[in-house]
Amino acid sequence: MFLGEQEQFLSYNGEVLIFQLSKPKRVEGAADKTMNLCVRRMAFNRDTKLFVQKSSGVFSMRASHLKTEIICCSCTTDSRTGIILPCILMKKKKHNNVVKYLLLLLHSSNQFEQSFHFKLDYELKEDIRLFTGPSVLWRHANQLFYISSDTCTVLSAPVHLSSVVWTGEIENEGTVVLGIRTACLPESEDEFSTSDRAIWGSEFFGYVVETQKMLTGTCFMPHGYSRVVSSVYICKNEILKKQLRTSLVAITHKNQLIWFQDGLPKGVCELPYEKPTSVKTAVTSSNDLLFIVSFASGNICVVQRRDSLQVASKWQKVKSILVDDFIGSGSEQLLLLFKDDSNTNMLNTFKITDLGDVNYASDINYKHDVPAAEGLQENGLLTIQALETRLQAGCTSVRELQQHLRLKKRVILESCRALIDLVEERTHILPTAKQEGLVSLWDDVENPPHSLSKETSLTSKVPEHFIEKLWQRVVGDSLVVGVKLTESFYLSLSDVSLSLVMDQDFFSISPIIECRNTIIKLNKAFSALAVSSCQIEPPPKKIKLDLHSKNDLKREFPERCSRVKLDGAKTIIAVTSLSPLLAFHRVCCIVLLHAKKQKCRNDSLQETKKITVRCGKILLSLEDISNGKYSVKMLRDNSYCTGSMEDILAVLAVSVRFSFQIVSSDCTLTPVNSWLLGEMECTPFKECHDNIFCHKAGNVYGTVFNWTLKNPFEGVLTLFCRNLTVLFQCLHSLTRVLPPSCNVKLLRAGSKGVLTEQLALALEKELLTSRSSFFSKENKAENSLRNEPGKKISDAPVSSLLDGEDGVEQFRKKLQNEREESVLSMNQMMNGALYQEIALKIAEAQLRSDMIVWRLSKS
Repeated sequence: MFLGEQEQFLSYNGEVLIFQLSKPKRVEGAADKTMNLCVRRMAFNRDTKLFVQKSSGVFSMRASHLKTEIICCSCTTDSRTGIILPCILMKKKKHNNVVKYLLLLLHSSNQFEQSFHFKLDYELKEDIRLFTGPSVLWRHANQLFYISSDTCTVLSAPVHLSSVVWTGEIENEGTVVLGIRTACLPESEDEFSTSDRAIWGSEFFGYVVETQKMLTGTCFMPHGYSRVVSSVYICKNEILKKQLRTSLVAITHKNQLIWFQDGLPKGVCELPYEKPTSVKTAVTSSNDLLFIVSFASGNICVVQRRDSLQVASKWQKVKSILVDDFIGSGSEQLLLLFKDDSNTNMLNTFKITDLGDVNYASDINYKHDVPAAEGLQENGLLTIQALETRLQAGCTSVRELQQHLRLKKRVILESCRALIDLVEERTHILPTAKQEGLVSLWDDVENPPHSLSKETSLTSKVPEHFIEKLWQRVVGDSLVVGVKLTESFYLSLSDVSLSLVMDQDFFSISPIIECRNTIIKLNKAFSALAVSSCQIEPPPKKIKLDLHSKNDLKREFPERCSRVKLDGAKTIIAVTSLSPLLAFHRVCCIVLLHAKKQKCRNDSLQETKKITVRCGKILLSLEDISNGKYSVKMLRDNSYCTGSMEDILAVLAVSVRFSFQIVSSDCTLTPVNSWLLGEMECTPFKECHDNIFCHKAGNVYGTVFNWTLKNPFEGVLTLFCRNLTVLFQCLHSLTRVLPPSCNVKLLRAGSKGVLTEQLALALEKELLTSRSSFFSKENKAENSLRNEPGKKISDAPVSSLLDGEDGVEQFRKKLQNEREESVLSMNQMMNGALYQEIALKIAEAQLRSDMIVWRLSKS
């Protein structure tokens, strides 16, 4: 093949890519064994009505130009990124009839990337296709071969075929090859006599490359067309009611274009030329679907599909035809490049059309339309100026947003560093607001309502030995951290929670670790077990107030929620995801305790202050976790489970609790206990016999059960399981041993008796809060008036004042002052901070009572 014929055209994102092989300039004394693959990116200029070069690139390779060819080029998807890129298949013929093929990708920077190469002992000539991967597919000796960038190995498909008519993507299947092969006839004579495969001797079939699956060819078109169809283009495919629905066009050796819908012919059009070779589609600005048919003679025709298929236009001596949005209108156009022996530049003789309003050609003289062109140019200039203004405004907004995000990130990271320094008891100097480009909100405030000195003084009152134990466990993909507080310290707290802060100084991420908190309560006799965790609030109250009081209300009334004194209630647990922490291989976390410390006042009401105290540090390394240092150990020992209290608490913290009321009217519930100890292979904890651990292999392993009998016919079964799948498996196994007359009911919100008692306490506190708030305001007003200087009048008898004229005048002034004082006491304005404090207390009390009412309605 001569060098001048080594030229290929490809459309990509509205541009025309011209690939051409060329020899570099020869250097004296150097061997002529180098070839360059050059690419030029050409774009259509609507002002000059010509194609202009935007950029170019070169790929050099060692080969003789007489033995190097461009086989084909296409746009395929790069499976690494999902981006569609131009792809070029090159051939370099070597000695001993060995042919080397290169597959190149062209990036937006005009850099070529060699995807893979392979060698064959024959040349590719039949049905060469490029598809997603990138991958190359071809037919040789009636066999199908393909190679992809993932395998880089030539693979052979277990099918024999006479031709490939289409290659593309099918929904839910992947890359599919539609081909024609000799009919695989059935053995039954009845089917043989009625099968069109037997009549024609060939059939259509679909082959899925990825899964090596065979698809029935009749969903594309009847087998009778397999003798005449040469090329197919599938316009649409989808899975509807588990059936493949297709819409396609096919060209035949009989010079016809046929439209098929769901495997049945719907229309036919006679083509104006002979030997059609390929068909592709274009969607124009008027939403018309055009079928472009190419012929071996270099002719082109376009078929429109409206009421029927009909030839809309045709051209002769066409070198190449491309489909893309060349003028930037948002729809597709046809670019026809005509053969011209007198012109070396193919893009000098072209035509752009969509068979409608768009019509550009290289042989049209546009000078006859000067006035219209000037008007269009003026309108275009005004439009461009308006768009440039909007673009500049948008860029300014983007820059401001980026600056704001950078500032926000710096403030958050600085706050995290300040928090770490506060925990480590180091002095931290915050940057001034002016340095960060901010305006301070408190520089002008002389006496802030909540100063740092108050918080510091409150924190200093925390007892020195307030932690009994700090521990950690790893359960699955969760890290469980527990803090056991002293009894005296815990009883003075409410709204207790933990947070974890990474000790390392990370500049790109926040050191605060997201975790959820749980309080688990175990009584001394271990006859009852309850888990108090973050509950879902009533839907109408979700955004009413954020008071950090979403934890279970049993913590607020620890002495009256249960008749049995609780022992494990002073253990606070934090659960967080483990895998993000393991990315640092070794991490040190500071454990902080947040709570409200209660302080009794003279009026028997409790005043609460927020405190944050440091509980200690935990070390976490991938090596320790691999060695099982923090794993939960639940072993059997003489029919008991030997797990420690920390292991039990860790398992309960990562589990989801479900309670079921089981009632049997006909027989006793003794099968439940037999089911737990027998089929579920449960053993009781050595330290709490009522709670049993499941040792059965499978998903249910690790589930904790608690079975409590109220009477022989009624009981409550509580499950602590990892997820809903485990719950359903346990319930399915339980229902097989229960009598059919048993009634199993899910207990959503706990005992009605406990909730009723909690509601009474919550309503009582709500009433006391409202009364004390307004009485305190009235007392403050009266005290402020009584203690004002100059307002005290002598307690002289009224009769003595009325003896003389001066006394009457003094009594009149005293009466007027008392009247003004009365008016002031009734109409005194309330301070904003005082009103906010009162509203906060009332809303907090109302939120607690509303939550209990909602939970009581669900029980």
